[in-house]
Amino acid sequence: MKLKLDPYKQKLAEVYDNDRSQNYDQNQWLPQITHRLVESVEIKPGNQVLDIATGTGHVAIEVAQLLGNSGLVVGVDISTKMIEKAREKATALKLKNIEFQLADGENINFPDNSFDLILCANAFPLMINKEATLRLWSKFLKPGGFIGLHSIAETGFTNIIVLKKILENHGINIDFFQLSNTVNTIEKYDNLLRQANLEVIFVKTETHGSYRSLEEAKKKWNLVYYPSPVNNNPHPFTKLSTEKIEQMKAEFELELEKFTTPEGIWNNGTTFLVLGRKSVSQ
Repeated sequence: MKLKLDPYKQKLAEVYDNDRSQNYDQNQWLPQITHRLVESVEIKPGNQVLDIATGTGHVAIEVAQLLGNSGLVVGVDISTKMIEKAREKATALKLKNIEFQLADGENINFPDNSFDLILCANAFPLMINKEATLRLWSKFLKPGGFIGLHSIAETGFTNIIVLKKILENHGINIDFFQLSNTVNTIEKYDNLLRQANLEVIFVKTETHGSYRSLEEAKKKWNLVYYPSPVNNNPHPFTKLSTEKIEQMKAEFELELEKFTTPEGIWNNGTTFLVLGRKSVSQ
């Protein structure tokens, strides 16, 4: 099955198919925050759970293990390779109460009032229309059901902060780095939940700090090529010479070296943890 995606989502799927899927499970930070999202909600036997942008199944698999022999968790993602890896992991664990579907979390169709929980780790800032997306997900919730989100704050990773600084020094705005700006405060998340007619249970920031090697941090230069839903204008780099781009990359790497310690480069790992509930009267 091949998904029909808009140009932005198609490019995003290609990033995860061709790049991120290769080493996604080697990231030690991801299991921390996906576990934190799962433990922040109450998983009950018999629950029906939807995991949006499941990736390689971190959230979905943990939920399935908590559900035991009852209930069901459905994981959806736009990346074929990520879904394949999630299925392989679930099969190896002999989980029977889990399924994965190739689907766009902003354009999915499930029966109304069919899930007790909808969870989304990491991907919510990448959604194009966040309020509409929350409203759509809310339709799938049973009355009294919960939506839980966990996403990185824009100050979470040192390499991203440094990358933004270098680009701004050269007068370049890469839309990817503006995505989280629509949900970069507790107040904005709070408002989004209310606009989607969800009761705010909590919106808070947490830190999950960790070290990353200098070489790993340098690889994040590739984020400059990340697709953006903000506009479809030509990438700013198309107007630059190869020499100019290489100069900026060298400056990025040099600046990162200033943050290097014997343990590596410290990321404070600041994240947003968000939980909303659908009214029992809806």
